[in-house]
Amino acid sequence: MKGSFLKRIDWLLLFFVLPIVAAGLTVMKSFSPLEGNNVFFEKQLIWVAISLIIFFIFSMIDYRFLKRTDVLMTLFLFLSGILVVLFVLGAVSHGAQSWFDFGSFSFQPADMMKLVLILILAKYFSRRHVEIKNIKHIFVSGLYAIIPFGLVLLQPDFGSAIIIFLIWFGMTLVSGISKKHLLTLMFIGILVFGLFWAFIFAPYQKARVVNFINPMADIHGTGYNAIQSTIAVGSGQITGKGLGFGTQSRLKFLPEYQTDFVFAAFSEEWGFIGAILIFLLYGLVIWRILYYASVGSSNFETLFAMGVAIFFMSHVLINVGMNLGIMPVTGITLPFMSYGGSHLLVEFTSLGILMSMRRNARPAHRDDMKNEFLGM
Repeated sequence: MKGSFLKRIDWLLLFFVLPIVAAGLTVMKSFSPLEGNNVFFEKQLIWVAISLIIFFIFSMIDYRFLKRTDVLMTLFLFLSGILVVLFVLGAVSHGAQSWFDFGSFSFQPADMMKLVLILILAKYFSRRHVEIKNIKHIFVSGLYAIIPFGLVLLQPDFGSAIIIFLIWFGMTLVSGISKKHLLTLMFIGILVFGLFWAFIFAPYQKARVVNFINPMADIHGTGYNAIQSTIAVGSGQITGKGLGFGTQSRLKFLPEYQTDFVFAAFSEEWGFIGAILIFLLYGLVIWRILYYASVGSSNFETLFAMGVAIFFMSHVLINVGMNLGIMPVTGITLPFMSYGGSHLLVEFTSLGILMSMRRNARPAHRDDMKNEFLGM
């Protein structure tokens, strides 16, 4: 039993993930003297330990209960209800009412909803694979996404809403959607964005988008974070300033160095070489996840793995993009690296489910995968 469990774990995947976790911890530890304590570092260590325990638990249990419609709908409705409760009991942070504050720790339900949405879409598309080219499935699947999307956007948590949209958009594409419907989907997305811009987006959210186009427009206001982040990344040059010598963070020019801008803080200390190493590790993590998509025992397992890959890639691209000043600042965390327990729990839970699926994996066949994903 013990040997079987150890074989079920992809130790190579963990080998790629843990250095990313260590990089985030290094940033928090190096700037602890600024805060007068090790609060971020110590709390993150606890969250990492809990997340690893969750990872091994989900690796051991039989994931197939997550394929049951009643289980998925219960989770979806429960988390939707929790998102509604946030409007009454949620704590406000940086203008968004998206957290439950329990004193010593807080929890963001939107993170768990992202994982549940991946599971629901994997279930939906796997059962309708033969007729997936029918455009009605774009709209039906969209109903599952629009509920959490709307609730999260109204908090307003623009960043999490973007990730929810990208999960739905990406999984719709890889499920085998007809190419002629792609333009329709893009048109709908532009129309929805226009409506939200006109009637829903808060002024500060509009300012972030405008600042994305022209970061120098208001460097002392909405563009301050983006400007300071790009300065931090650039000042690291090739080899970095050294551990604990990142002046942008130490002098507190760079805000939220432990969460939104942890990549900029890390790059300032470790330089271009360190940043490339982080990119390489993320690429290897995505490669392992896509491997599990190629050996999924059914469409559900394959689509779930693809959804997890889309989830991670969306977070990485948006977070790094805003750290480099080429994406709007949206409050998106960097997987495994940013401070916080909610996203860590979800990230390691998703990997644990993949480990559970591993025991039913099948040998991959390139032609089968081509037909399965591209609808050829």
